[in-house]
Amino acid sequence: MIQEQCLYPQTKPWFPAETPISLANILVATDFTETSDRALEHALTLARTYNSKIFLAHIIPVDHMMAPELVEVAREQLSGAAREGMSRTLVPGRFIGVSHEEIIQEGALWPSIEALIGKYGINLIVVGTHRKGYVKKLLIGSSAEEIFRQARIPVLTVGPDVLREPYYCVELKHILFATDFGPGVERQATYAFSLAQEHRSRITLLHVEQRPDEEQSIMHQMLELIPPGVGLHCLPLFRVERGDPVKRILEVAEDINADLIILGAKKRTSLAGHLPHTKAYQVISAASCPVLTIKS
Repeated sequence: MIQEQCLYPQTKPWFPAETPISLANILVATDFTETSDRALEHALTLARTYNSKIFLAHIIPVDHMMAPELVEVAREQLSGAAREGMSRTLVPGRFIGVSHEEIIQEGALWPSIEALIGKYGINLIVVGTHRKGYVKKLLIGSSAEEIFRQARIPVLTVGPDVLREPYYCVELKHILFATDFGPGVERQATYAFSLAQEHRSRITLLHVEQRPDEEQSIMHQMLELIPPGVGLHCLPLFRVERGDPVKRILEVAEDINADLIILGAKKRTSLAGHLPHTKAYQVISAASCPVLTIKS
């Protein structure tokens, strides 16, 4: 069952619709695969729109459990491969109009990314990911999930099914904000509506509910998330659906031809084994548009 409504907000929540999105510094985590290249293209589009600087980072993993002589050999091989990968990425003309800096360093993935966020004042992380079951895991797959689960700042993930090429400037005609009203929903709503205001986007609020008698209550909760002064161009549509959350989010995104999905991401202290993947990761790995995750 689907209930869809378009309502004008009458409530006055605690945040302004005009809150600007600051993307002065964007960190792109890359493993030099085709998926990471696609993520970089989206980051470059954002950088040209927001006049951002891009920090292109590759973290070299080193297994310190290896014998010292083998560690040194592995370090040299991985460093050489990283330099070659960075050289291939920095093709002439690719970064026209975009200030950028390349970073290659050794270390554990998340602590290294976290340190870079603080050092360079990063506002957004962009990372590519492969679909579920893909074997290679450097800055892809479950490692991308580790990043968006831990990061204090928003993370834009570009999955393997994002086939639409980004324009020279960002065009967000329709944003899908899927919420379960969990912790941090106010922060997520602030970001979603700020983006909609800046890009004059339509925005759909979606909640997947298991209990059929809760629909009116859910509509009221959605209404309370809308800031005062929202422009007529981005008056939200409300959708309440039942069923599997992952399946429904993906179906609604296709139905409205979403250019961006916004999700909340709960912090997890452990992703040991990385399987089974969480709902957020399942959406990211199958979505046909980029997904912005914002930690609760």
